[in-house]
Amino acid sequence: MAATTEEDERTDASGPADGTPPRGRGPIATAVSVFGELLITAGLVLGLFVVYSLWWTNVIADREARKQGDRVRDHWAGGPGALNTKDGIGFLHVPSMGAGEILVKKGTATGTLNNGVAGYYTDPIKSALPQDAKGNFSLAAHRDGHGAKFHKIDKVDEGDPIVFETRDKWYVYKVYKTLPETSKFNVRVLDPIPKESGAKKPGRYITLTTCTPVYTSKYRYVVWGELERVEKVDNKRTPPPELK
Repeated sequence: MAATTEEDERTDASGPADGTPPRGRGPIATAVSVFGELLITAGLVLGLFVVYSLWWTNVIADREARKQGDRVRDHWAGGPGALNTKDGIGFLHVPSMGAGEILVKKGTATGTLNNGVAGYYTDPIKSALPQDAKGNFSLAAHRDGHGAKFHKIDKVDEGDPIVFETRDKWYVYKVYKTLPETSKFNVRVLDPIPKESGAKKPGRYITLTTCTPVYTSKYRYVVWGELERVEKVDNKRTPPPELK
């Protein structure tokens, strides 16, 4: 084996013995490298946006919904009074969705629903209210982000209970029809007599609507129920059996 000379060591350590500097990357390699870094940055930004949209907006909305809900219950504790359509008219309970109580407010504008609540329609078809002798109590809420109160609407089946809680009444509905997909322009589902659900005569109905598929707003998912009974709220606000 040949011995390593001092000149060989210099060549190995610092490149060619004549002192010529090593070649740099060409323009194509540089462009590819920069493009790759931009893709990584864009991916990180997109990832942060997804986290914000699907997690952080839920945190903020749930916090605001709790604050507004507490305000409504504090108002109720003051004793009998007029219907409060500003802060909220009551709480929706859908056990099969597992979302806990959902504050219901007037209107379905984005600014309202973004606070983690459900809203009853004032347009394009005006919703009835639970205490009305007949009509369709029609509601909307987000399915993803901003509280996502109707995220598990697909878990609601025929025969499941829907309970609406007001200051002095429990309104107990029973689901009789679901529509997994319909056009977002189909306002007939909100009719006082929702004939698309099979209803043929005036009654006291409830309709839940939200976007579908999940994480899109292309179509609407619809659930219909009909009032079965009304119970008075006792001093302990004992919930009906459907919520126990």
